[in-house]
Formats: sequence, structure tokens, C-alpha cells
Amino acid sequence: MKKYAAVIFDWDGTVMDSTHSIVVAIQAAARDLGLEVPESSQASWVIGLSLESALYRCVPQLDANTMPKFLERYRHHYFGSDHEQQLFDGIGSLLSDIKQQNVRIAVATGKSRVGLNRSLGRSGLEDLFDATRTADETRSKPDPKMLFELLEEFMLEPNQVLMVGDTTHDINMAHNAGVDSLAVTYGAHDPDTLHRASPTVILNTVDQMREWVMPRLMALDTSV
Repeated sequence: MKKYAAVIFDWDGTVMDSTHSIVVAIQAAARDLGLEVPESSQASWVIGLSLESALYRCVPQLDANTMPKFLERYRHHYFGSDHEQQLFDGIGSLLSDIKQQNVRIAVATGKSRVGLNRSLGRSGLEDLFDATRTADETRSKPDPKMLFELLEEFMLEPNQVLMVGDTTHDINMAHNAGVDSLAVTYGAHDPDTLHRASPTVILNTVDQMREWVMPRLMALDTSV
């Protein structure tokens, strides 16, 4: 059985149940500006990408001139409801248990640094993570740069690391970095879409993730 010395988590749709809030905020911002409102499936497909990249894809009428106003309206709607978001059941205790095994845990997300810090603060999980990367301080998924940065920080090889996410952007980033991937079906992308990205494993619940991940952890040797 392969063992992992670090587990890297996507945030939205994997740790935090925020998919609906993101979709509604995108749709509301488009409505505010009189633009074509994307279908929920279109808006949810781009979750995990950097915000501007995501918006250009799901709202094709956007251009450089209208983007700043769209971003302002998106953030107005999103931050107006983000206090209602909840962690997925069981994810907090799973993260804590992984941490106790002397295994590194990190976040690799399409959120901005401001957005992730705000969400981490609300979740109470900020002290569990050894490192975090956001799309506005490196490159957006599926570019592997944020994973390479985390590997370097942890001084680990790709075969020692597992990436956990709910979208094909997470899985493709893992492929591009030579890292194994665990896809969860409870987030933004449906199971068929995830299957086509060929992750290492696809699971449906946090409980299933716990059963799969915990026996595959390898404590780091911290002796000098």
C-alpha cells in the first residue's frame, strides 16, 4: 500500500461547502450588470480556477473594462453570505487526525489570499495547516506551480504527496505535478466528469475519505 507524507486539500467544495454560494454570487453579479446569467452547471464547472479566469469562461460577455465592476458585485454577493457556509461534516476531525499522524497538510486553492484567510479564520482550522497557496500569489490550476512550491517547502517528492479535490482542475493539476489525486463527488464536479480526469481514486463522502486516507499516511522522520 502506497504511503503519503503530505496531503494537500483544495478548499471550496472539498473542505468548505461553498459551491452554492459561489454559483449564486456569479449569477447575481451577471444579473446586476445586465449580462447573460450562466447556468448553474456552467458556474460550478469553473470553481477551483482563479476568479478572473473562471469568470471569463462562464460569463463570455465580460471584458477588461467590465471585469472590475463584475468583481465588485461578485464579492458583494459572496461576502454577504459566506458567514452561512459550513465545513463538510467530518472534515475538521479528519484534518486534525491527519495532523496528529505527523503528516503535513496544506491548502492549494483557486481562492485569493484575502478570501482564503477570511474563510480559514471563520472555520477555525487555520492552525492545522502547515502551508497554503492561493491563485493570486502563484499560478491558477491546472498549472502545477502551487503544488511544486508546496513540495519544495515540505522537502518532499511528488510520489510522497496526495492531492484532494472536487474538480477536474484539482486532478489535472495533480497529474501535471506527478502527484496522486483523490477526487470527491460531493463538490462542484459530477462523478462522470471526475472519472474522465482519471484520479487515483474517487470517493463519495468524507467518511470514505477517512477510511481510504488514514491507513495510507506515513509519518515524517523529524529526527536530526
